[in-house]
Amino acid sequence: MIDFYYWPTPNGWKVSILLEELQMPYKSCPINIGQGDQFTPKFLKISPNNRMPAIVDHDVNGDPISVFESGAVLWYLAEKTQQFIPEDPLKKKEVLEWLFWQTGNQGPMGGQLSHFVNYAQGEHSYSHQRYLNEYDRCLGVLDRRLENQPYIVGDSYSIADIINWPWVLIAKPLGASLDKYPNLNAWRSRIKERPAVMRGVDLGKDLRRKGPPSDDERKILFNQTGKPPSKS
Repeated sequence: MIDFYYWPTPNGWKVSILLEELQMPYKSCPINIGQGDQFTPKFLKISPNNRMPAIVDHDVNGDPISVFESGAVLWYLAEKTQQFIPEDPLKKKEVLEWLFWQTGNQGPMGGQLSHFVNYAQGEHSYSHQRYLNEYDRCLGVLDRRLENQPYIVGDSYSIADIINWPWVLIAKPLGASLDKYPNLNAWRSRIKERPAVMRGVDLGKDLRRKGPPSDDERKILFNQTGKPPSKS
């Protein structure tokens, strides 16, 4: 059994999609990031960076194994099951490259863009445009990669696709367009047709934030100290 610490965001979807694809038994453990669940001592032992998603794997010999950071979780589960990861060493190397690329490029740029689209108060035209341009650049990188091949690492769907897809899924809400990226647009649609993918996206959809965050939620969401916020 996998304990899956989750909130319905693109980063959370990376792991929920893979768990659904693997058909692994798991227990969803919601981490309400607007209420500060990520700062509880129990969760910090699992994810010291106070970020979800994270997992605890109980199906092991010995003590349960915790894994934090989405890229590490995907790699761990793929290696554990030997699914959605190539056997060929060079192809496996490529998958690892695209995991690192997503967590170091597409994810951070999309996350910062989302901040200025969905959370920041007031006008921040330079910052908004800066991250929109960087996010768009990442879309172009993926579009070029997908030229003449259906998936990021050749003909086989892998965790390289799973980790990148959620942040492409939400391109339109972020104010970006896929119209000039036909390869990427087709890839997005191809993966969206997979039933496990949509089950992963739908996990906890009733928990999704409706409307802008409150002032108290902002203090928690944008806490940069690495310490649990004090209660007023």
